[in-house]
Amino acid sequence: MKIFKVAAVQTAPVFLNLRATVEKTCALIGEAARNGAALVAFPEAFIPAYPYWAWVETPLESRRYYTMLYENAVTIPGPWIDMLCEAAREHHIIVVVGVNEIDPVRIGTIYNTNVIIDNDGRLLGRHRKLVPTYAEKLVWGNGDGSGLRVYETECGRIGTLLCGENTNTLARFALLAQGEQIHVANFPAFPFTEWYEEAEAIRIRCQAHAFEGKIFVIVSTGLIDERSIDLLCHTPEQRQLFEGENYALTAVFGPDGRYVAGPLIDDEGIVYADIDLNALIAPKMMHDITGHYNQFSVLSLHLNRTPHRPLVESEEEERMNAERKDVEPVTDDERERR
Repeated sequence: MKIFKVAAVQTAPVFLNLRATVEKTCALIGEAARNGAALVAFPEAFIPAYPYWAWVETPLESRRYYTMLYENAVTIPGPWIDMLCEAAREHHIIVVVGVNEIDPVRIGTIYNTNVIIDNDGRLLGRHRKLVPTYAEKLVWGNGDGSGLRVYETECGRIGTLLCGENTNTLARFALLAQGEQIHVANFPAFPFTEWYEEAEAIRIRCQAHAFEGKIFVIVSTGLIDERSIDLLCHTPEQRQLFEGENYALTAVFGPDGRYVAGPLIDDEGIVYADIDLNALIAPKMMHDITGHYNQFSVLSLHLNRTPHRPLVESEEEERMNAERKDVEPVTDDERERR
């Protein structure tokens, strides 16, 4: 199996600016590739912003931000995704990036989505966060199981989950059971650390997934910069909420749960690590929870991949009615001849 380099980005978007953030993402894709990376991971909801306002303002106060986020969200497929795909193709690098996604038909719902692009610039798939966390429910809709997949790439089988989903045992197992070898876990900057230290929470859950699955876990987390804080905060009390420390961690964990590279905490940068997929084999001799170290006649998982659809149409009845109309009525004379 291959040995290759991966990259995990820790930076801030150009807050609520779709064009500028996509351009920044493409530039970082190029930088990671020039430094030899075959895969690069970006934070959750990186394009164009994480909705911090849902945590610090009332729903009525934050309506203006929702509109701004909606107007700067992407469609999949769409021109902004095409730009990312072209950057991946040009630099021959696999890209996993968090976006805010809208449906061009069903106006009014935004999804928290990870996009997976291969090194030929093909859009492999998307995963919409199954359940938004806490205050995020005021902003994002629920995803479904259609994107809970592992993708075959030149760097092995890659899966991804967003932020709190990496605490979801069943979601993680669903990816491991599909033969996941590399897991991308991405997070936003979460500076509200008076009651929750995000960096430590990231370490715990990502080490757990790496150790339990005996796989590599690439962690990419966002930052909150002064420009974003200036746009979000209108009182000294609000600014104080964004002054936490240990709120962002970016790293790569190995199949023994230990750091392979990083951690980078609260600082901007790109974490690089060399990955050898052969290193997955020996640890699985001890614990392969989707193979010999389980008893599936006792414990198993059901995954529903049916996409959420607001309207299920059936054409059968319409077809039968059309066929009835095509049959000419039979006269009494015709009936006697038959």
